[in-house]
Amino acid sequence: MASTTPVLTNAQLNRRILSVIIFTFFCYLSVGLPLAVLPGFVHNQLGYSSLMAGLIISVQYFATLVSRPQSGRLADAFGPKKVVMLGMSCCGLSGVLTMLAGLTTATPALSLALLAAGRVFLGVGESFSSTGATLWGMKIVGSTQTARVISWNGVATYLAMALGAPTGVALNALMGIHGFAALVTIMSVVGLLLASRKPAVSVAVGARIAFHRVVSKVWAYGLGLGLGTIGFGTIATFITLYFASRQWQGAAFALSLFSIGFVLMRLSFSRTITRYGGLPVSACSFALECAGLLLIWQADSAWLVDVGAFCTGAGFSLVFPALGVEAVKQVEVPNQGAALGIYSAFLDLALGLTGPLAGLLINRAGMSSIWPAAALVVLAAMLLTLCLWQKTRYSVTSSV
Repeated sequence: MASTTPVLTNAQLNRRILSVIIFTFFCYLSVGLPLAVLPGFVHNQLGYSSLMAGLIISVQYFATLVSRPQSGRLADAFGPKKVVMLGMSCCGLSGVLTMLAGLTTATPALSLALLAAGRVFLGVGESFSSTGATLWGMKIVGSTQTARVISWNGVATYLAMALGAPTGVALNALMGIHGFAALVTIMSVVGLLLASRKPAVSVAVGARIAFHRVVSKVWAYGLGLGLGTIGFGTIATFITLYFASRQWQGAAFALSLFSIGFVLMRLSFSRTITRYGGLPVSACSFALECAGLLLIWQADSAWLVDVGAFCTGAGFSLVFPALGVEAVKQVEVPNQGAALGIYSAFLDLALGLTGPLAGLLINRAGMSSIWPAAALVVLAAMLLTLCLWQKTRYSVTSSV
């Protein structure tokens, strides 16, 4: 017997999506809170080198990268609600371990080990919470709203990260490392309670294909995402050093304009993905991102760099949801969580590689060289997307 799905208004759709995307917000606020605090804690209070301080931050990214594909497969098998609750639990453990690290500073090695363990749990919590929440949103509003779900997920992510760093600094000034760690723990408990009270969605029945087959279906879209992420990673990592090298003020404002461009584009144009398709929107987005990076390269004043940062943020904004929509289309519903996890892992990998690769380029060719290099990588992403688009159009034409 066929069932009919009631037509929901935009406001109703958004409310349903936000009711689960809040777990992404909790997760990435937990990620953002320690970013500006932990390096100083490791270096100044525990007495370790700056390299070790950087490695402590990177431990989380590695844990996210490794666990991201598994989070999707678990969501397919057991449902996104259980995966979100597991993710919230891991974030809570991270907060507890960080508080313990703050209590054991008299034994620096033990404190550092507790911090590292907490970063691992936070990385796993990030991948499980965000992937589970995205898939949960897709389940409760339907596959036709995939772009809307992923877009809201991105808004929640970057809003939380933007709020997290200054909040973490403020809490650290008031209460030390225990301040932000306690907030992470409290948010995780609240997230667990909220998730436990929400009805679970049914797990899709059907054959689940092998991991390597899912990879073979989505890798090209993930590669496009990864290449496009290089522009974002370059700005996030090196814009402050670039301003300093030119003896300019206002690097923080450039980062803010990047975020403003990102959020405005997500809120204003995410519907174009459903209207025109993910691949053409991605190609246009890469073109704008590339133009922004080239503008930064050629800028002879700080305000032109600001404009370039805004254009880069606006260009990168729709890349994740646009290519993500196309990636999950490549598999049947029972494998969409795995596809989403694998696809997202390319972003984690790109962010992890951007820093060291760009750093090597700076050492060899100077600070300004990173902007045209990043633009070339984004151009490669655009060409890859155009090839995928042409291949898709040819397949549709051939099947008619």
